[in-house]
This record gives sequence, structure tokens and C-alpha cells, in this order.
Amino acid sequence: MIRLDINKDDLSKEDLQALELAFKRCARRIILSTTLAGSGHPGGSLSSLSMLLVLYGIAKVDPKNPRREDRDRIVISQGHISPGVYSVLCEYGFFPEEPFLMEFRRAGSAFAGHVEQAVPGVEWNTGNLGQGLSAACGMAKAIKLKGLNNRVFCLMGDGEQQKGQVIEARRWAVKFGLDNLIVLIDYNKLQIGGDISKVMPQRIKEEILATSWNVIEINGHNYSEIFKALKKAINKEVENPQNPTAILAHTIMGKGVSFMENDPQWHGMALPEDLAKRALEELGFDPEELNVLKEKRKSWKISFPHQPHDPLPVKIEIPEPTIYSPETKIDCRSAYGNALLKLAEKNNLPDKPPKILGLTCDLEGSVKMSGFKKFSPHAFFESGIQEHHTASVSGALSKEGFLVFFSTFGVFAVDEVYNQMRLNSLNKTALKVVSTHLGADVGEDGPTHQCIDYLGILFNLPDFEIYIPADPNQTDHIIRFVAGRHGNIFVGMGRSKVPIITKEDGTPYFDKNYRFIPGKADWIRLGNKGVIITYGTMCHYALFAWEILKNKGIEVSLLNIASIKPLPEEDLLKASEFKNIVVVEDHYVETGLGTKLASFFALKGKFVKLKLLGLNGPTSSGNPKELFKLAGLDPENIAKTMEDLINA
Repeated sequence: MIRLDINKDDLSKEDLQALELAFKRCARRIILSTTLAGSGHPGGSLSSLSMLLVLYGIAKVDPKNPRREDRDRIVISQGHISPGVYSVLCEYGFFPEEPFLMEFRRAGSAFAGHVEQAVPGVEWNTGNLGQGLSAACGMAKAIKLKGLNNRVFCLMGDGEQQKGQVIEARRWAVKFGLDNLIVLIDYNKLQIGGDISKVMPQRIKEEILATSWNVIEINGHNYSEIFKALKKAINKEVENPQNPTAILAHTIMGKGVSFMENDPQWHGMALPEDLAKRALEELGFDPEELNVLKEKRKSWKISFPHQPHDPLPVKIEIPEPTIYSPETKIDCRSAYGNALLKLAEKNNLPDKPPKILGLTCDLEGSVKMSGFKKFSPHAFFESGIQEHHTASVSGALSKEGFLVFFSTFGVFAVDEVYNQMRLNSLNKTALKVVSTHLGADVGEDGPTHQCIDYLGILFNLPDFEIYIPADPNQTDHIIRFVAGRHGNIFVGMGRSKVPIITKEDGTPYFDKNYRFIPGKADWIRLGNKGVIITYGTMCHYALFAWEILKNKGIEVSLLNIASIKPLPEEDLLKASEFKNIVVVEDHYVETGLGTKLASFFALKGKFVKLKLLGLNGPTSSGNPKELFKLAGLDPENIAKTMEDLINA
């Protein structure tokens, strides 16, 4: 294994010889792995290879303990160069060569086509370009919050500099002082579509300088230049030492194999066997090895274990609940802000690293994070109107032993950043997304801001739990619950002030004795003629409908489902016994809870008379009550729908 001494002025002759030999061994692995798999990205892997070899020779990493907390982090943003990354990790002893070559890109293998944390030494699942730098920012900030002196290196492609999220991340890194972040850009000037200057012209160096980063320009195949640039960046021998540094490395696509060099077709295509043999021979290896390995791969069983990459744990002290009286006029988002502040007061102690972090995008007041910010300014990150980056950086922070709350409006927290949340899910983050301004309850802001599709979108993220509180008291209970809950969780609420849900005796239903349990619903009222099922903002509308029916002598149950995922299956099976069910929701009917329940009852073989009330499409701008009435979600129509269903 090559170890390079960062305290030396330059690489020795022995270092250069060792790196050159390692380059050939790794290039061999790149050619073999991609040709054996019949797919992959050999061109960019070869152009990045020199940088990867020097970087892993300098970085503080431990192949025997890849997850040790005091390690440097190496994030590969252009995850398609997995053949190069796996080859170098193999070279540095993170795992043996054979399982990589035999299992690369095979079903069930840890060695996926784009880098994944299932492989030891990989820090972040990437592949959707433009997100790696955001993840690296989260890791770099986490290291600083913990008071550690480690560094984060992020390797990027030149084509992905076209992504808007990259610029978002650059700005964030400067604002929050990430001088421990070093980026290496593989500037081979080619992408899948050809010359990057023709696919989408840009001035990469000038754009990076415009965001106040330091830039060091080098030959990305000259080991000595790579070493000196990294040494300079690490020692902060740069114009603005308080800011991050980017190393712009001029490279050659397909470097090391003559007929591959500067040919964009090898960006994302494996060499056919005849050319692979020619490349192996050019590198100084036996070309017939390909035939031997090809035969061996046919009978090889997937065996390399997937490495665990769970988030670091965080122990949170949970405060006592805040109970709002029925006379209180308050919205759920204010209850969230109050609960978040109480959590901070318990856990973000003076002179210690914070345990709870909060992030938002120019909506601090609207999402009620001002109290948290005032109490824990060092733990609050105003990210500006940069939702894509913020979703990613929040996810990365949540893996580092912090309880992270990311809050913004529904259209931004769900619709706009779905892909970022999808990558968070794949990376097993532990993010708490608390979204305000859901549904047509946003009202006058109009259809562009009325997030009426969030459940349909979130149901596609298999590990995200979904909780929608009915009133401020249940909001407080749920926020305190999720603070001690592992994994990714979405908590959603509307914009308006809502009445406190009460028991029939007029006291708060979600009182100090209430306990929120995932997969359990709340029987707000009981009656045997049918069940109104609802959640969130519509709960008090449904309760008014229940009163209308009661005054007519029609007694039905009211079931509040705050735990959308996991579903309260036992409560739903009980509800099916009443036969007549009306689902009421401030959501697009086609993808909301109602269709989920229809599927549930059908799969369970339960026959029910089911009526779904919700939104049939975008609404107009207007007062929420008026919008709900137009959509048939007013108490009178809810009551009539149930009465008609019972009498049908």
C-alpha cells in the first residue's frame, strides 16, 4: 500500500515509481471489470485514476476500519467512475481484487455500477450528478461541529459543473466556512455528448472563483503536481485560507490506453473483448487473462458482504409535552417551532457540540424556526433559496450523529427535491423533514404553492415514515416522538390556525397522557353507522360533520390517521366492520390516503362501501374554507356524503 508523506516538499523517485506501477495495476482492473460486466465507464475512470491514487495515499483513511470517526472523507460525486474507485480501494487494501472483478455490476452485488456505501471506503451513494458536493459539505460541517481536524475531499467531473446544485453547494460551503473541504475536478473536457464546450459551454475556473473559492490549476496526470496541489490546499497555502479549495486538474479521457485517449465513446461504454485484450497487452499484462476470468465469472456466486452504513446514533433528551387549551388559537407550525425550541433547550448545551440542527431555505419565520435560531445560532443554517442543496446537505448531516430538522413549504420539501430525498433514502440518512404549508390550506398563494400530491410522492420512498398531525397538541407529541426515532421521517402540516381537537367533554384529546404510536390511529368519536377517516387539517372539518350527523341522530365514528406510514392496520380492519367509510383529505384524490385505503381493504379481502372526498386537481387562489367548500370538503357535504352512503 502506498503511503505518501504530506510533510515532504515533493514525491520521491520511489513514490513516483510506486504510483506508476499502481496506475497500471488499477488500469488493468478497470478494463477487466467493465469488459467482464459488458458495461461501465472506463474512460472517466482512467482520467481520474492518477488523482485517486495520490489522494488515497495522502488521506487519513484506514482500510481495516473504514468507518472510524476521525477519518478523512473522500466523496466521489461522479459515481459512474466506480471501476476506478473500486480499483484504487482494492490497491489500498480495502478488499481483495477477486470479488470486485467477479461481481462488478451483477445482481445482488455490493460492487454496483455507481459507487455505493455497501463497498468499504465509499462514503456516499452517488450517480445522480451534482449531489456529491452537497453531501461533502454536510460531512465537512459535521467535522467542524464536532471539533475534529479531519478533511473532506470531493472528486467531481467537469460535466457535472453544469448542474445548478453544484453552485448552490459552493455558496453554502463559503458561507459556513468549510476550509476543510477540498474538491478535485477531473477536467478531461469530454462528457457523454462529446466536447463539454459544445454540449453546454461554461467557464469553470471563473465560475468557481466567482463563488470565492480558491482554485489551483494542475496537470491531473502529473503525480508531483497533484501531490503539491493537495499539500497546498491541506496547509491552506492559498489566497483565501478561510474558504474551500478546488483543484482543477486537466486530464485525458481514457488515459493510459492509446486508442482510448480523448475518445468520448469510452465515457460510458466497456471495451469489446478484442479491444480489451489489446488494452491489457499495451499495459503490459497477459491479454488471455480476460478469457480465464470470463469463464470463472460464469460460475462465481455473489459472496462479498454488503458493508453496514447506518447513521451514527444520537441520544436526545425529550422535554415534557406542551398542551394547548381549547381556547388557544394557534397553527400546527407554531406548535412545531415551540417543540423544536424546547428540544434545543434540553440538548444544545453551552460549550458543547449541538445535538440538534435546523435548516431552512429563506423561510425561517414561516416555518417557525426563529426561536430555535435565537437559542442555537451555531446549529441553525439558513441556506437561502437553495432547496436542492439543502435537502442533500441535511441528509448528510443526519448521518453524522446529529438530529437534523429540514423545514420548508410542501412544494419545496417534497415536489422540488424528490430526487434529493430519493438519494437520501438510498444513503440511509436519518433526516426529519418537517413540512408546512401543505395542501389547498395554503389558500391565497394559489395552485403553484398548494402541495396536494405529497403522499403519492412520498409513498415511493420506502424507508420514509409519514406523520400528519391533526392539531397543535398532536403536533407537539409527534415532534417529540420523532426526536427519539431513528431513520427518515416526514411530518407535514397546513398553514392555517386550526381548532384544538377535543374529547366529548371538551378537554384536549391529545392531552398529557396521550402517546403517539406509529401504526396506530385515533378514535376521536365512536358510532356504529359508519366511519369518517381523515387526517391533518381536515380533522376539525370532519369533527364538525360528525356533530351535524349526531344532531340528526346518525352516530358514526371519526378516525384520525396521523400515522399515514406505517398504516394503522388494526384500526382500519376495525373500521371495515362498520362497512360505510368516507375518507376526507386535503390532497389529490387519485394519489392520496383514500386510494391507499382502497388498496388495503381489497388486499385484505374486506368489502366496504367507500367514498373518497378530496381534491380532483389544482384549485384556484382563495380562502381555504371557500376552496374546501368548492371541492366538497366542507362539513355539510362531508355529513351529506356519509348520510347518503348509509342510506344507499
